[in-house]
Amino acid sequence: MQLNKIVLISTNRYTDPSPVFPLALAYLSAFLSKRLPDLEIHQIDFNLHSQEQCNEILRDVDPDLIGISIRNVDTVNSFNDSHFIEDNKCLLEELREKFPRAKFIIGGAGFSIFPKDIFNLLNPDFGMIGEGEYSLYQLINCLRNDEDYSDIEGLIYRKEEELILNRRKTYLESPEVAYNDEFIDYYWNECGIINLQTKRGCPNQCVYCTYPLIEGRKIRMQKPEKTVEILTKLKREKGVDFIFFTDSVFNVNNDHNRELTERIIASNLGITWGAYFTPHNLDESLLRLFKKSGLTHIEFGTESLSNSTLKSYQKHFTFEEIRFTSKLCNKLEINAAHFLILGGLGDTEEYILETIHNSEHLDKTVFFPFYGMRIYPGTAIYNQAIKEGRIEKTDSILNPTYYLVDNIDYKKIKDLAGKTKNRWIFPDEDYTNRIEFMRKKGFKGPLWEHLIR
Repeated sequence: MQLNKIVLISTNRYTDPSPVFPLALAYLSAFLSKRLPDLEIHQIDFNLHSQEQCNEILRDVDPDLIGISIRNVDTVNSFNDSHFIEDNKCLLEELREKFPRAKFIIGGAGFSIFPKDIFNLLNPDFGMIGEGEYSLYQLINCLRNDEDYSDIEGLIYRKEEELILNRRKTYLESPEVAYNDEFIDYYWNECGIINLQTKRGCPNQCVYCTYPLIEGRKIRMQKPEKTVEILTKLKREKGVDFIFFTDSVFNVNNDHNRELTERIIASNLGITWGAYFTPHNLDESLLRLFKKSGLTHIEFGTESLSNSTLKSYQKHFTFEEIRFTSKLCNKLEINAAHFLILGGLGDTEEYILETIHNSEHLDKTVFFPFYGMRIYPGTAIYNQAIKEGRIEKTDSILNPTYYLVDNIDYKKIKDLAGKTKNRWIFPDEDYTNRIEFMRKKGFKGPLWEHLIR
């Protein structure tokens, strides 16, 4: 088939607490443009473009292939039952009617978690599970040359009435990225954060987590010199001086991180940055190096301050490590927030009270607790929920479904947490107006540090 023009669409409109740069489009565009220089690539972002603008761009381009990236399935907030797949279904139906010549392919993190359910609901021509760069490149070549695509890893498609899903076995060793200038301007002006990955994959075994399903367990790292090259371009051409590294866990390979941060220091770029961290595998000399390179914000995937619950969640650290690392952050004046899951597998009201009690041993921080553990297929919590009869194997959990242990008094928990010395932002509390106010005043970055008491 003729395949000279492709449009990549990020459909994510969820902006709590701030809009998120569509990195998937930047990685796909970089990979394809380098290997298929004759391919015309266009990008649409629903945070920037309205449906009417989307249709206008598509009419002007008249694409052969339309790729739709689904980042979020829902809000992962048990107090907010909004979910977004129906919106994507309506979008695909409208685009199919308006652009019947185009082939449609769906990918993204949200799709990769529920590939069969979403494929059956939206009925595209193809789907792509996990990182899609090389697989999409292969598919385009196969379609162009009328060749067999049945063995492409990560590809999902329908053969007659059967849905074929090819599992992914191999992964890119060094991802490439190319930012869209229009997108950079929007996200830098709107929230003062530009995202970048320094590594992909997660080897951890957390009972609820989908990162290994989306990215694989093997860690692949972008060469530090390439990362610094990207940072240099962002700073010099766009004035971007705050980066959030969106690695599943930044400090999983500290040899790589040392080289990266030493190169950032040597570049004299003057940037600041934040990332997702685990409280494990950190010491003072390492954090000092990170701070010297510009680290200002750490978001810890802590989940609990009770050792019993941490063990049930299959976390690889203890409260003692959480306390030690938090003190280091205070000492070095690095902003730190802790994200928690209350009422997940093995948690109890007693352990939650222990978490609240132990929170008093941490200083100058903010807690973001989620209530209940979102159940995703392919995770340990999914298997446990089936074993306990909370869900059935035949149930679709595409609509938000949570594992929540019984006999927890949420109001009591919230009241007690509110009396502690640190700030707790519960999932039924809306703090976006305050964040928006600070952004209008010109503040850049995550801004949750301004919520710390």
